[in-house]
Amino acid sequence: MGHPWHELADYLALPRVGGLRLSPDGTRLVAPVGELDSAGTAYATALWEIDPAGEAEPRRLTRSAEGESAPEFLPDGSLLFVSKRPAPEAPAGEEARPAVWLLPADGGEARRVATRPGGIGGVAVAGEAGTVVYRSDTHPGAADAEADEAARKARSDAGVTAILHEESPVRSWDHDLGPARPRLFAADPPAGPAAPLGAERDLTPDPGTALVDQPHVLSPDGRTVAAGWRRPSGGGGWYETLVAIDTATGDRRDLAADPDFDFSSPGFSPDGRSVLTVRVFEGRPDGDPRSATLWLVDLATGEGRDLLAGHELWPREHAWAPDSTAVFFTADLDGRRPLFRLELADGTLTRLTADHGAYSELNPAPDGRTVYALRDSVDEPPTPVRLDAAAEGEPVRLRAPGLPLPPTGRLTELETTADDGTRVRAWLVLPAEASAESPAPLLLWVHGGPYMSWNGWSWRWNPWLLAARGYAVLLPDPALSTGYGQEMLRRAWGEWGPRVFADLMSVTDAAAARDDIDAERTAAMGGSFGGYMANWIAGHTDRFRAVVTHAALWELTGFGGATDYPWVWEREFGDPFADHERYARNSPRRAARDVRTPMLVIHGDKDYRVPVGEGLRLWWDLLRHEVDAKFLYFPTENHWILSPGNIRVWYETVYAFLDHHVLGKEWRRPELL
Repeated sequence: MGHPWHELADYLALPRVGGLRLSPDGTRLVAPVGELDSAGTAYATALWEIDPAGEAEPRRLTRSAEGESAPEFLPDGSLLFVSKRPAPEAPAGEEARPAVWLLPADGGEARRVATRPGGIGGVAVAGEAGTVVYRSDTHPGAADAEADEAARKARSDAGVTAILHEESPVRSWDHDLGPARPRLFAADPPAGPAAPLGAERDLTPDPGTALVDQPHVLSPDGRTVAAGWRRPSGGGGWYETLVAIDTATGDRRDLAADPDFDFSSPGFSPDGRSVLTVRVFEGRPDGDPRSATLWLVDLATGEGRDLLAGHELWPREHAWAPDSTAVFFTADLDGRRPLFRLELADGTLTRLTADHGAYSELNPAPDGRTVYALRDSVDEPPTPVRLDAAAEGEPVRLRAPGLPLPPTGRLTELETTADDGTRVRAWLVLPAEASAESPAPLLLWVHGGPYMSWNGWSWRWNPWLLAARGYAVLLPDPALSTGYGQEMLRRAWGEWGPRVFADLMSVTDAAAARDDIDAERTAAMGGSFGGYMANWIAGHTDRFRAVVTHAALWELTGFGGATDYPWVWEREFGDPFADHERYARNSPRRAARDVRTPMLVIHGDKDYRVPVGEGLRLWWDLLRHEVDAKFLYFPTENHWILSPGNIRVWYETVYAFLDHHVLGKEWRRPELL
């Protein structure tokens, strides 16, 4: 794409590649691509075919107002996907629900092959047998789809929306949980070219909340599902295990279960003998911080072993080599997320990518020579690429909608030494015109998490839009960032504010010392944990002219029980009653009376991870102390701002606030606000 894209209308209209799936024979790649709908008020996802050779132009496969997502290939090359589009045979007025559709391998018309009253998601396919397992929310006690539909209708007819909870959690991210709960259903592949999926089998008739937000995968022979299964740990908390479920009988047994660890992201080996998973230690108050590793489980015996013992890599995604002798995985590392190959026989570890990319959506080819993946970086959106599966090499970019996308400035990196002697590094996005003669104002942008790093592209908060307006954007990885070893987490474990603040000020000093940076015109901003640190910064220094804080924690003592997953929070900070002082001293609110910097507070009402009460309490404290502040409130948004119109006014408000306080321009209220 050769034309400028930094104007908001152009930016919002950019296609966004959001996944990648390779066909069983390795000849076809399919990617979900999000684009503005015809009204320009929402994003819809369609499926596109990407040429694995990188020669042909991408080809759109699906087209509907409702959109299509979650592609999965059957062994015969036909493509399953999920969509709310109406079926031709559906009765008039049928409620739109996510259903499974099938697109024939020869490119014929798609047809609906499975539907349920609670909709369908999480479709998994057995690579050899073609067995399908999907997830659907179902009312407790409903023996079949008809009973589930009747229960829904009874509540609707009675005007009942209440939910009686007897265990945690009660909500997740932006939606309420219950009264229906997720179950897993198995079905055989279609028996003919016009047939639906086979009769479904309920594999988990009474799971309670065990399957909430849990993944599942199928063995190649279709006989076994490996699924996440949550178990209570006492005191309202949970830990995540892996179970094996027989797809014929529903019999269930443990694969990996340990109250000290969570197991996630299962993946079957091609030979069906092993399951690979990410094992996470969530940390303990006054103990070791969070850590993660790859854990290999023998399907027959349940015996497991750590594949990354002696390493401090933080694995993110993984996939099997087709001969089951090696695994590929990505891990955060020094502001990047490279791809690695690990030999199971002797533990040989090979880094396959040496660039500054962040790799995801791993699809090893059946010939064992190639891995297809998405590559993104701070300066490039997710792009399909082809990689050598055995040796380090350069990624070969494949043609995809809207790509390539030229940056609106230039990218560099810098590092400094914090006050305790620790190396702290950052990416620095510079406007094209920044120079010693024309230094750029500086915007410190703190990442969320906190257990992550600045290593990839962001559609939600894009630094290049600010660079196009003349700002230099500093993207640092302070204490608690991943990719720098466990000591980087240990430095601020359970004591977030002071240590992370010191790191951020050190790296800001290093950036401000450059001759192409204007050290007198600076601002700070962040979202989620980054918003927490923006709040902390506002109460502990006056060096910045403005602070923008989004979805931010303000008072930790009340946050723990209000967030959607409070028990995870307590694994780091402890019992909020016994460890009240730890919560209090890590609360930015303790310094509320010291805030002098103008602040823009942003929060969504549907944010259940950091509930809106945090933003409201912060806003009120700023008003009480007569701080120059504004509150941008989104009644229908969650932790992220996702609808195009709201994205637009988010950026417009941030632009206006920064331009006013940092550049001295007249305040201009966005016209739609």
